[in-house]
Amino acid sequence: MSDKEPPILIADDQRDVLEALRLLLKSEGHTCRAFSDPSAALAALKNTHFAAAVIDLNYTRDTTSGAEGLELLKALKRADPDLPVVAMTAWGSIDVAVEAMRLGAGDFIEKPWDNTRLISVLRNQIALGAASRREQRLRAENRLLREGDNEEFIAGSRAMDKVLSLVDRVAPTDANVLVLGENGTGKGVIARLIHRRSQRADAALVKVNMGGIAESVFEAEMFGHVRGAFTDAKSDRIGRFEAADGGTLFLDEIANIPYPQQAKLLRIVEDGEFERVGSSRTLKVDVRLIAATNADLAAEVAAGRFRKDLLFRLNTVEIHLPPLRERREDIVPLAQAFLARSAHRYQRTGMQLGAEALRALENYFWPGNVRELSHVMERAVLTASGPQITQLDFSLPLSAPPPAAATGMTLDEAEQDMIRSALDRCAGNIQKTAEMLGLSRAALYRRLEKFGIRAAE
Repeated sequence: MSDKEPPILIADDQRDVLEALRLLLKSEGHTCRAFSDPSAALAALKNTHFAAAVIDLNYTRDTTSGAEGLELLKALKRADPDLPVVAMTAWGSIDVAVEAMRLGAGDFIEKPWDNTRLISVLRNQIALGAASRREQRLRAENRLLREGDNEEFIAGSRAMDKVLSLVDRVAPTDANVLVLGENGTGKGVIARLIHRRSQRADAALVKVNMGGIAESVFEAEMFGHVRGAFTDAKSDRIGRFEAADGGTLFLDEIANIPYPQQAKLLRIVEDGEFERVGSSRTLKVDVRLIAATNADLAAEVAAGRFRKDLLFRLNTVEIHLPPLRERREDIVPLAQAFLARSAHRYQRTGMQLGAEALRALENYFWPGNVRELSHVMERAVLTASGPQITQLDFSLPLSAPPPAAATGMTLDEAEQDMIRSALDRCAGNIQKTAEMLGLSRAALYRRLEKFGIRAAE
């Protein structure tokens, strides 16, 4: 047995029994803490982690019914539900054994015990307890890795059937995935869904907003650096690729990578090799890539702004997310989910959507897609005067613009229209507009410059 294994709790009112158990368990490499009183055993559990407990069911108060031992068993399981407990009594009966098992005992030993059977039972219970704790640690680690992942995933519309089918087929593989769609359609949610359903689900999912990384620090952010590599490099630091080693790296706004940096990204995408800034030592990582963008990458390639070979490496599989206006069956379910989340967050109980509010949600164009819907519902929860949300609480335009496809607009024209609409709704505030569109300030400024849109801070 490992020296680091927690001790075993033994409780019995007979000193010779405690000594016999202690010597037997010591011969098998176990350490023990012995108690002749149930209350002392319970008090010890509050301060010590035990690998298992072996407890008598009969003590001085009542030496036949097992009631005192069953009370101790219940108290032990309340204090530590995962503690493996082996019950033991000289007055064995089927009824007492069944009751002990019902209350959480892992097994039952009758006095006088058989040493071989007792050791075998105890080993099995310790192993089961350790396995249960490992499973809990994994669940806790996964929750930490996914911290902040509270976006609703609702996809009951026919427009999402193809998306879900493709996710089901692709997720278990290690294929790189390119997720395409307008801003706010849920590309990040799909990336997390793919990671959860992959064989890398127990490893990290690292998200990088490529539009938010300045060109001057791109290599240091993505590949890390060593101490002294530049003025502020006072210690070694791993980059995003190393952080995602064994897991998934989500490259959001992939079209915003400056062209000179794309060649550096291509190398690691191809063979997993790179060097930290300031070091000549070649490192290797095992990372699955999921990239996302709202841009037309084929057009970016044609215009010389995006490398064709990098695109081929990223888009092993493409997933196209439809805009919210094309999945109208999902609007109300999404709105109700966002309503519940915001109502809970702001402690406004009993909030509900009125009939006219539901019609307004279904008739609106949603240029900002699911993200805009989430913001609208949050604002409505904050501003509604009563528990029932009305159309006026949304502050939505009375008329909605027609879809781009119906007007013959190009993707660039549709994006311009979306940006102008968002700017108008945010009264020209760049930060709020960027948040509504799901962009960084730098990425929004690049789009404003690209389309010649002028906006005051």
